Amino acid sequence: MGEGLRELILSCGERAVGIDLAGSEANPSGWALLEAGHVRTALLGPDDEILEATLSASPSLVAIDAPLSLPRAGYTRKVDREMHKLGLPVLPPMFPAMRKLTLRGIRLAGQLTAKGLEVIEVHPTSSRKVLGLPVRGRKAVQEALMAIGLRGDLEAKPLSMHELDAITAALTAILHILGLSEVVGNEEGHICIPRRDLGLARS
Repeated sequence: MGEGLRELILSCGERAVGIDLAGSEANPSGWALLEAGHVRTALLGPDDEILEATLSASPSLVAIDAPLSLPRAGYTRKVDREMHKLGLPVLPPMFPAMRKLTLRGIRLAGQLTAKGLEVIEVHPTSSRKVLGLPVRGRKAVQEALMAIGLRGDLEAKPLSMHELDAITAALTAILHILGLSEVVGNEEGHICIPRRDLGLARS
């Protein structure tokens, strides 16, 4: 990606919140706030907790790792099929294991939008793949995010994969704010990914 782009990310004063949403409010969702390279994370439960934390952060953009729209017919949206063609597979919103998450994501995005926040759909695994960062492995992902200069809670303690996915979501949001993203899909649904000519991995 180059040091110039790293500096853009680390100096960006806009606030972005990333949410790795769980399908059930009984399970932990990863939450992360990213501003000027500094990361703060949490594991949150019910929608009310997520809404309170996100609204208190006053972000410029919120990125949610969950489908935020329903297909017009069948199990998949055009964006899901396009992501597969790009080598970035995502699970269909109406797949039995995804339906509950999809409905929760739509509900949460609607509540945030009603409060005046801008919300985008992201897929952290795809974002890391596009950026040349490790796709899996908690320790590898955390070390890679620190290697690009992100600090804060990343440096303080081992983070869960939910929190690391939330950080990746927030990083994708910062790239979107900087005009360094691509939006895949159409009016049926969109997924925001980093621009595919970028790469954050060190050579």
